[in-house]
Amino acid sequence: MKKIVSLLIFLVAAYSVQSQNRVVTTGVPFLLITADAKSAGIGEQGVATSPDAFSQNWNPSKYAFAPNDSGLGISYTPYLSQLVNDIFLGNVTYYRTISDRAAWSASLKYFSLGEIEIGQIPDDFINPLIERPNEFVLDVGYALKLSDYFSMAVTGAFVNSDLKLDSGNSDASAASTVAFGVSGFYQSDEIPYSEYSGQWRAGFNLSNMGPKLSYDDEGQSDYLPTNLKIGGSFDFIFDSYNKLAVSLEINKLLVPTPSEPVENAEGDIIGYEQPDVSFISGMFRSFGDAPDGFSEELKEFTWSLGAEFSYDDSFALRAGYFNESLDKGGRKFLTLGAGFEYNVVDIDLSYLISATKNINPLENTLRFSLTFNLGEERY
Repeated sequence: MKKIVSLLIFLVAAYSVQSQNRVVTTGVPFLLITADAKSAGIGEQGVATSPDAFSQNWNPSKYAFAPNDSGLGISYTPYLSQLVNDIFLGNVTYYRTISDRAAWSASLKYFSLGEIEIGQIPDDFINPLIERPNEFVLDVGYALKLSDYFSMAVTGAFVNSDLKLDSGNSDASAASTVAFGVSGFYQSDEIPYSEYSGQWRAGFNLSNMGPKLSYDDEGQSDYLPTNLKIGGSFDFIFDSYNKLAVSLEINKLLVPTPSEPVENAEGDIIGYEQPDVSFISGMFRSFGDAPDGFSEELKEFTWSLGAEFSYDDSFALRAGYFNESLDKGGRKFLTLGAGFEYNVVDIDLSYLISATKNINPLENTLRFSLTFNLGEERY
């Protein structure tokens, strides 16, 4: 019973809501949920956008170009809010510059699956045992400018997944592992053009690299959502008040494609499972292991477009679009967002609208985040 309930919880928490045979899945999928409302409003991207307090979740190397000496970000994201009211993702990030060229950062992301009542017969639910399964990741990073225009960062993280439900057996325990990442960020000077000025940005982030999560029951283990983000953006600076930023981001999970057939008693293929290899081997295999070849590999890439119009760096309107192949999860949605600055506090809101009939766990959910810009302004 415990194993069945744990599996159901995992499926509810999974960010992909499709049941296709070869959808790439991982453990701790909450690591892929966009936590901050600013990035959520521009198509859920942030690897090459302007630096802010939540850069830890997207590209920690952006902190070397941070706008203030330090900053604190706090966000809250209701999850499956159309069904329940106690599942959520919380995130706290903090960064501090330690010189003109370096900064350190830290982040805690916590995913709660609410309260679960444990029982097998009706009488068990008169005074049920209550469990509160959860997952979290604690990570730290260090960013360094290698030139006036380019920086890199390294991160290390501890990941804990406590989805097991204790029904009286002693083997119920959490799974944990460590992960690391490396990222890079480029930001140009402001460049004058004929009718406006502009600024280019580009970035990459290779994140969540680490050993698989291992659970006690029957040696179950799951790949971490090792992910590669690559993106670019351009700011149209019309004058000292008006600016339009447009950005593009491409993502790929660097874990093996489910490619090993699973057969029933009659010998019919009823699905596929991932090969059991090391995470390093899985990263390299992920670029060429799709059974249908290159065309299927291309379907495993997601992309997003985003735009942000800001006025006097105090008010912003945002919009974006996210696309994933229907055969690999089918997430396609529009996002809207807005941001306001009051003294040292930025308030950001976002809203997601699904573009398909697939149910998105974040659909019709208002997300918000707060940013506290501390210390002196640097840029």
